[in-house]
This record gives sequence, structure tokens and C-alpha cells, in this order.
Amino acid sequence: FLYSIYYSLTDWNGADPVKQFVGLANYRKLLFDPLLWQALYHNLVWVIIGTISPIVIALLLGVLLWGKVRGRLLFRTVYFIPVVLSDVVVAIIWNWIYHPLFGAANLVLRTIGLGQFARGWLGDPFWALPSLLVAAIWSYYGFCFVVIMAGLQNVSVDLVEAATIDGANGWQRFIYVIVPELRHVLTMITAFTLIGGFNVFGIVFVMTQGGPGTATQVIATYTYRKAFQESAMGYGAALSMVMTILSLIAAYLFMRLRERSE
Repeated sequence: FLYSIYYSLTDWNGADPVKQFVGLANYRKLLFDPLLWQALYHNLVWVIIGTISPIVIALLLGVLLWGKVRGRLLFRTVYFIPVVLSDVVVAIIWNWIYHPLFGAANLVLRTIGLGQFARGWLGDPFWALPSLLVAAIWSYYGFCFVVIMAGLQNVSVDLVEAATIDGANGWQRFIYVIVPELRHVLTMITAFTLIGGFNVFGIVFVMTQGGPGTATQVIATYTYRKAFQESAMGYGAALSMVMTILSLIAAYLFMRLRERSE
């Protein structure tokens, strides 16, 4: 980490023995780099949708399976299976699904009579990022689900029953009893997911490498491109510092807001 800070203050190609110290020049350059701002926008979209969606899905599934549901263990196992797959495996699977000729996504659309919506999902600049998000959410919501299921074991059943006796319906019990009881679990998952959203790399790199063009470029893939493909190691290190700072700020602000609300 300290070396990365030092490299970000230099003009170095990663190979020369001499690293030219340039101070904050790389950081000044960042401010006027349109590709950085585009990548940052994609990260923000990823953070917002990629944080809210898996947590909401996991929370709803967790509440549905909280009681004595037949096949509960089977459902929990099925939901968690994507989590044990590496980003590379998930990316390969979804590359097959999105394949424009024989992919399952287009095949299903054609089968149900919606063939006009079939497309090359990862080659379409408008749909490429949403397609990546679907794959990422599928691979991640199982983690949130398992953690929330563990947290539900500590929710007071007596409190839920008391709310029922007082006339609270299912939605009111969910909002005013269950969610507040899970606040610490949800805080941990949200902070963890926020950090992951700013650092996302593997699934984007394997599926699109930031393309088509720069339609799915995120800060991590842009950092890789500058540091290892264009040999601008100093500038890449400065980009990595941006990722680190954004992750820390996002996690800190969320946890402070959570503490204040409590």
C-alpha cells in the first residue's frame, strides 16, 4: 500500500530502474481525464444497483424461508451455490448465456415469442453494463442471503408475535420489526458490498474488458489498462489510490449514518 502511494507520485513505466518523481502531477491529470469520470460513473451505477438489488433479494428470500418451509435446506444450498464459483467461472457461464447466436437469453426470448428483443447483450453499449450487473447480482446475492439467514436466528419471535397480536400485517412486521432487528447485519453487508462495488474487476475484465469501447469501463479495469497495458505504472497507482479513497469514504459515511439513525 505504501509503495502504491509512492508510485502514484512518480512517472514510471514499470520497468526502468529510475522512477522520476513528479509529485502530484498524476493526481492533477486525473481531474481532467474524461475516461476516469466515465469509469467513476459506471462504478457509481454498479455501487447503487449492485448494493441494493442483492440485499433486497436476499432479505425477501430470507424472510420467506425463515419459518418451517419444506425443502428449506435445499433452497439455501441452491441460493448459495453461485457464491462458491470464482469470478472467472461466473463470467464464462454468463458469456455463454449472453452469446448472440446460441446463448440461453436469446433462446428463451425467441421461444416465448419475443425474438425482436434478442441482441448481442455484451456487444450493445447500452445493455452491456446492465447485463454485467445481472451476472454480478446472481453471483453475490447468495452471500447476503446466508448472512441474513444467520441474522434472522437472533430476531425475537416473541416481538413478531406481539406485533401480530397488535394488528400489524405482514408488511408492517417486516418493515418495523424484522428489518430494525437486522440492522447490524444489514450494515455489515452494505459496507462490504459498497467496498466491493468500487473495487469490482474480475467479472468485468473477463466478460467485456471494459468494452464495447468504454461502455463498461470501471476504475479497476481502467487502472489495469493504464498500468499494465500502457505501462503507465505511476498513473495506474494514482488510479488505485482513487479506488481506495472512494471505498473508505463510502464505508465510513454509511456507517456514520447508520450509527446516527440508531
